[in-house]
Amino acid sequence: MIIDTSLLVDALGGSRRSLPDLMRMIDSGRRPVLCSIVFYEWLRGPRTEPELRIQEATFPRDSVIPFEAADAELAAKLYRSLSRARTREADIAIAACAIRQNMELWTLNPADFADIPNLRLLAGEAGRA
Repeated sequence: MIIDTSLLVDALGGSRRSLPDLMRMIDSGRRPVLCSIVFYEWLRGPRTEPELRIQEATFPRDSVIPFEAADAELAAKLYRSLSRARTREADIAIAACAIRQNMELWTLNPADFADIPNLRLLAGEAGRA
């Protein structure tokens, strides 16, 4: 499963409200991953040193799934097919990566992804292990 930026920020930044849910998911044997678009959105910050340390311990940078040419092609196809694609480029790219990797996307913002065909979502409470 790929973690969306919304969940990553909520779990590892600020209040860490979603951290217990994330830890339950990991403890259950499901190992979430980041795609490079999510990693970029996370790093563009602002981030504190403690947040970056917990991110690296939980999601090491060498385990980040790269956004590849095939992801770009799928994202472009999705972009052209969606009625409200403008301003959602990053979300569409994240969705394309999840679809191509045949992984679910865990997000706190399911409405941002609801119209994307073939995307399997774990949303908010549904992501609880």
